[in-house]
Amino acid sequence: MKLYVFNPDADMALGNNEENYMAPASIRRMAEDLALLPVWYAQPGSGVLAPSAYNADYLKRMQQLLPLPVQLVTEPELPDYAEAQVMPWGWNPAIRKRMLKGGIAAYKLPTLENLQEYRGLASRIHTLALFMLFNYDKLDFVCGYCRLIEGDGKVFPAGAVDDLRDGYLFKALWSGSGKGLCWCRGKLSKSVSDWCCHTMKEYGAVMVEPIYNKVEDFAMEFYSDGRGKVLFVGYSRFTTNEHGAYCGNILTSDEKVEEWIQQYVPLESFIRIRERLLNGLEKIYGNSYTGYLGVDMMVCRQESGYPYAIHPHVEVNLRMNMGVVAHRISNDYLSAGCSGYFSIDSYPSNEALQAQHAQDVHDYPLVVQDGKVKSGYLPLVPVTSKSRYRAYIKVSD
Repeated sequence: MKLYVFNPDADMALGNNEENYMAPASIRRMAEDLALLPVWYAQPGSGVLAPSAYNADYLKRMQQLLPLPVQLVTEPELPDYAEAQVMPWGWNPAIRKRMLKGGIAAYKLPTLENLQEYRGLASRIHTLALFMLFNYDKLDFVCGYCRLIEGDGKVFPAGAVDDLRDGYLFKALWSGSGKGLCWCRGKLSKSVSDWCCHTMKEYGAVMVEPIYNKVEDFAMEFYSDGRGKVLFVGYSRFTTNEHGAYCGNILTSDEKVEEWIQQYVPLESFIRIRERLLNGLEKIYGNSYTGYLGVDMMVCRQESGYPYAIHPHVEVNLRMNMGVVAHRISNDYLSAGCSGYFSIDSYPSNEALQAQHAQDVHDYPLVVQDGKVKSGYLPLVPVTSKSRYRAYIKVSD
């Protein structure tokens, strides 16, 4: 049996790399509020780890509307599932310790040595390998540049970004969902330099890339079988805020994405980018990682050459991700021809969340037909008297 766990602090915990890592209070709140999210992507017959009372009631209601063949598992019940295959959002030493302490058999969990290898694979440094893959034999309609700045953090290396005149984006080697980013749109300031020095002191290096004239965000989703094969799963269109943090996904089909991309680049070039990326991912991850991975990309406007180009290696997320969740929801739970939006929101108070939830229930009545959502608002987790986060879809036909 597979046991799914939503641990949204996965990237931060991996960067920290300590068994006793504790996420900030806001992320712990998010983990509790959205604990049931895996029911929308878990394999049939699996379990999802979540608190009992309100989640059990919600799951029962959802199963009366939609085909959700999964069961709820609570923390005290973990010893009964000692032989389960744990499927977290992402691995790190802290989630391993939590599962081991909860009662999962040690041999069913990755070793600390395994996790150290995985941490190396999950580093942003591997975007350099993908950059070199695309830069060696450059394809049409491709842009994207990055490099590594190494140092002990005592002083920022002189001249390290002098050639990036239009601004630059620094990235920590481990982080995700818009975290670990430092934007510099003008001359290198002391605050940016200090951020880089702190990051280099912690990790030994920092990534840097130019700031691009982004038009759209999207991703390609893959699955590595750990035996040398990486499979293309589908596309993911998503939105971000001005800081690069994830906001939500557009629920649509792969065919619609391929229609959409052709306003920017020819489909033939887009497919060539996908195949080049697939080959590179197999070389890097095919034999060393098992699980989903998503590669974030951008459509960028260019001042010379082709009007638009694809940046094909913005970020590699070596874990489950919201793009895969949205893709599964689109394929499994939306009526044919329908589209929509998938989002995760946070609110300053439970009262504010309750008010918005009630408004959406009123404004977008849910219509389910033959076990598929045809239109309306559907919360993907229960909205309780303690919730500050919600996950939901809004669908139209």
